[in-house]
Amino acid sequence: MEKLKMYINGNWTFGSSSAMIETINPATGEKLYEVPRGNANDIDQAVQAAKRAFESPEWKGISPAERGRMLHSAAQIIRAKKEELASLEMYDTGKPLSLAMIEVEIGARYFEFYSGAADKILGETIPLGEDVLDFTRREPLGVTAHIVPWNGPFQMTCRSVAPALAAGNTAVIKPAEDTPLTALRLAEICETVGFPKGVVNVVTGYGYEAGAALASHSDIDHITFTGSVSTGISVMKAAAGNIKPVTLELGGKSPNIVFADANLEEAAHSVVRAITLNSGQVCSAGSRLLVERSIHQAFVEKVKGIMKALRIGKGEDNPDVGPLISEKQLQRVESFVEHARDKGAAIHLGGQRYKGEATGFFYEPTIVDSITPDSRLAQEEIFGPVLVVLPFDTIQEALQIANGTQYGLAAGIWTSNIDKAHWLANRIKAGQIFINNYGVGTGVEMPFGGYRKSGIGREKGLEALKYYTQVKNVAIKIGITH
Repeated sequence: MEKLKMYINGNWTFGSSSAMIETINPATGEKLYEVPRGNANDIDQAVQAAKRAFESPEWKGISPAERGRMLHSAAQIIRAKKEELASLEMYDTGKPLSLAMIEVEIGARYFEFYSGAADKILGETIPLGEDVLDFTRREPLGVTAHIVPWNGPFQMTCRSVAPALAAGNTAVIKPAEDTPLTALRLAEICETVGFPKGVVNVVTGYGYEAGAALASHSDIDHITFTGSVSTGISVMKAAAGNIKPVTLELGGKSPNIVFADANLEEAAHSVVRAITLNSGQVCSAGSRLLVERSIHQAFVEKVKGIMKALRIGKGEDNPDVGPLISEKQLQRVESFVEHARDKGAAIHLGGQRYKGEATGFFYEPTIVDSITPDSRLAQEEIFGPVLVVLPFDTIQEALQIANGTQYGLAAGIWTSNIDKAHWLANRIKAGQIFINNYGVGTGVEMPFGGYRKSGIGREKGLEALKYYTQVKNVAIKIGITH
């Protein structure tokens, strides 16, 4: 196995320890690369390098327009290396190559989108009378920490790093230990573009070591974390110790609400995509199907037929469904479905490990029915290709079920009645509402984030720039006398 280095202060290094972490192809169990097991010392070096870079004339002297051009150059290089990056992402995560290609394009789009915004981060003038000129400035925060999950590592790294750099911050990236490869390649791209040393740093390692050290570092000025609620709580506690702001994008248990008057064929295909995309390992996956009782059985059969036809396999074969990330995650999904089975749930499809030719961490797309809205499967995030079916009789009941979890990340509404759609959209407690579509993982321009335990703050779109800047008010007394 080739040993890769991490990137600190413009240098490629194995870090302060000789310890390494093996990366695994989830589709085969094959070992891919070894990366350094970064520790608190490596994190400190990266943070100090980012802090020096933030204050340096090499970075501060770059105009916003020039920062935008640098980001645009990064987008161009990402697109030029799309096949290479997608292949690396495919082997690292197990996902289908076609999905990896889409996610690399999304990563390029983040850099492209924020390149156009870098010189448009504007302040305001505030009228206080003729003898005072009062205005605000939006200034960068400083050193930003980016703790990235394993389910969409490249595009999610780009999602937070691009706006942070556009606003003039520096960055320390800690990719998930399961999927560090494309973050290291992104560092190479930033080096090629010419970002001054220390502006972008990547420290590989375990979350409980390198990640914890990064979240609790006193010289970090902002933390972006995507992951589980429990780890998000730990990150938030660590940030609180240093009074640092956080952007948290956490779990979801998002509903797809289907009424009898909807385009049922289109809805069924979308419902399947929303739970099987990336093998269900998507925070905003449509993991709960709320279906009007009058069409309950017929619609479930339609969804079952579409889901049953999905191809399962290795990423290079471009299947519809790839593996889960690890044996640990596979066991987690199994435990949820076994719990439902023990409680008497109806398993319409799947409900077991995939027993085909593939040898990795595969789980069959699964439909679970005959459970209550307060059951474990309807309340907790499974993070696998498991769809939970919950029938409803009235729009009020649909709303109650939709809002009946601790989460609030996304929701889909399927109906031909625009009054019903608006009524629900105004009342569902979720950060994104899709009407007659379900946009999992899409929309670089669309603000994304959750209500309640789904997180704090917003990523994507121009809204994200607010979380990578701080407001300074300047008041000038005009002292001319007559």
